[in-house]
Amino acid sequence: MTNVDKLTVNTLRFLAVEAIQKAKSGHPGLPMGAAPIAYTVWKEMKMNPADPKWEDRDRFVLSAGHGSALLYSLLHVFGFGVSKEDLENFRQLDSKTPGHPEYGHTVGVEVTTGPLGQGIANAVGMALAETRLAAKFNTPEHKVVDHYTYVLCGDGCLQEGVSGEASSLAGTLGLEKLILLYDRNQITIEGSTDLAFSENVMKRYEAYGWHTCEVADGNDMDAIAAAIAEAKASHKPTLIQVNTQIGFGSPNKQGKASAHGEPLGDEEIKLTKENLGWPYTESFFVPEEVKANIAALNAENAKKEAAWKNMMADYAAKYPELAKEYEAWMHNEMTVDLLEDEDFWKDEGNLATRATSEKVLQKVAKAVPNLMGGSADLAPSNKSVMKEREYYSPENRNGSNMHFGIREFAMTAIANGMAVHGGLRPYIAGFFVFSDYMKAGLRMEALMGLPVISILTHDSIGVGEDGPTHQPIEHLAMLRSLPNYTVFRPCDTRETAAGWYAALTQPHTPTALILSRQNLPALEGTGKGALKGAYILRDCEGTPDVLLMASGSEVELIYKAYDVLAEKGIRARVISMPSFELFEAQSAAYKESVLPKTVRARLAVEAASDFGWHKYVGLDGDVLCMEGFGASAPAGKLFEKYGFTVENVVAKAEALVK
Repeated sequence: MTNVDKLTVNTLRFLAVEAIQKAKSGHPGLPMGAAPIAYTVWKEMKMNPADPKWEDRDRFVLSAGHGSALLYSLLHVFGFGVSKEDLENFRQLDSKTPGHPEYGHTVGVEVTTGPLGQGIANAVGMALAETRLAAKFNTPEHKVVDHYTYVLCGDGCLQEGVSGEASSLAGTLGLEKLILLYDRNQITIEGSTDLAFSENVMKRYEAYGWHTCEVADGNDMDAIAAAIAEAKASHKPTLIQVNTQIGFGSPNKQGKASAHGEPLGDEEIKLTKENLGWPYTESFFVPEEVKANIAALNAENAKKEAAWKNMMADYAAKYPELAKEYEAWMHNEMTVDLLEDEDFWKDEGNLATRATSEKVLQKVAKAVPNLMGGSADLAPSNKSVMKEREYYSPENRNGSNMHFGIREFAMTAIANGMAVHGGLRPYIAGFFVFSDYMKAGLRMEALMGLPVISILTHDSIGVGEDGPTHQPIEHLAMLRSLPNYTVFRPCDTRETAAGWYAALTQPHTPTALILSRQNLPALEGTGKGALKGAYILRDCEGTPDVLLMASGSEVELIYKAYDVLAEKGIRARVISMPSFELFEAQSAAYKESVLPKTVRARLAVEAASDFGWHKYVGLDGDVLCMEGFGASAPAGKLFEKYGFTVENVVAKAEALVK
């Protein structure tokens, strides 16, 4: 540990606390206590600010995202394009330095963090992706993919269950290039961690199958560097517990809960500068010695990237097909034009849409070689296995089917990490009702614009005998309420293919495929029209008397009701509406052609909450939906009990027309 190292750490501390003070908002405690950890990691990391998307860079995840001012200070000092003005605009509208780090918004931020614990799970996904890509593309003489994933977390991250779920899987999978640095300051908002968090974290991680080591003094950068070296030699994922003091250096805030989430104040910053021997009076100041230190580190890293590029040129010359495939994986290129592939759109007969999805998935797997995914221990029910692919494991890094275990939340956050890493196209699967467990991760992938695909089966009261605990009611409305999220509930094979195609061709939007447990008939007229979100399946001569709308299994009901209504002299239009979001993306003219404003008699049918349908049925329309939870009984009995019959659809339509 040199004097310039100490000076650099204090530079990071004061850049952070001054940004927070100017904003009059933020969290100074972590940046002050953890700056030596972060700086030591960044000294160690393989990266190049001149090329921040270098594919073989080491990844750094600030799981404790409230400490964002520290990350922005690092990005500023290391030259990632975060300027002094950006630091001065911390937490301000449209700045590059929002309150929590945002992927795709600030260069150098690897993943959006803030909800505690998820960053650890994201990092597990990144480390997992590294092993999969390395197994696929590395040769004995070419280390195309060879990097580490570092995570900085705090006490709060390790109290969140998702961190335990993900860490357990990381230990089972032996992700040896994952290094978790635990900023143990023993303070949360309410006070000492002893109030609610007393276990021995190192022993917990040993039980997960991790290597563990401890640094007694969080300011001892030599000890932190030695622990990182030990981690790299361990051949296991590693937890490094670093004992720190929150708000280090602040005479009146150090070690106190008040340092966590409120600015120090001008007077306290002055006292802290005196306490730490900071002689500079200029705000947001970076000493010349620090600039020279960072420039030297960056120069060495630039040499590393140049060497990697030279190696890649040799790789392309010796393994041209593999190099071409590497580029295709990194750019998520499909090998087949599925839109024009007749086999992809083939009718597979009367099957549950979970079963038709399985058939479509096999076709997708051939067209998307970098597809990788699995289920939360439900693959036989979700039908989510790529049958011609192997399973990923510590013994077989070339596998692309995943066993996530019964960890819905971690599965989702891990898939998000795989997506931000690049090179893989992740999908995940679970029972639809357990999207409740997944929700926080689904929200983050929507916020980040990650095209993760969720296969969510057993989509309604059609689950049957398992009863209301397993019958999703409000879940469609919940997912439809997410911005930048596509929900697709198909009614048969061809619509299921449309759902998969839509999911694969939206580069910045995640998609949930909502699939049935029970068999559904193949309906005439379904297919590519579903890509518009809603389309006409059956129509009448002239202007309809009533518009019938439904998604998924209930499309069959309105399809059959059409004939009964026609016998009664009522002209109906049957509209399959698998995706609100895709429909809303269409032109006003198209939407009017499907749902003409002049036809006010409208009926929506869906075996779920009616929340959201009133946008389409209007004040004069009606809904046939669930008004409460389900019950335990065979599916057919439940549909009868809750009125999901052709007869009831007809009666409601007649009432609207009269």
